Amino acid sequence: MQLGGRFSVGQAPTSLPQALRARIADIEASLSADEVRALRWTLTWLEGRPVVELDDGPVLRG
Repeated sequence: MQLGGRFSVGQAPTSLPQALRARIADIEASLSADEVRALRWTLTWLEGRPVVELDDGPVLRG
């Protein structure tokens, strides 16, 4: 079983697949400085695959 969690912008866990980390970085590059300070990602695992969601933002699946 894998546990999820929350992480700050710019701190994607290395346990995520590289392709998903790249997609996260693309979204983070478009954020304002205020958003970078305020927003966090939520990581959950669904059937062994990562799902990340930015507060009030997009949902990405690995």
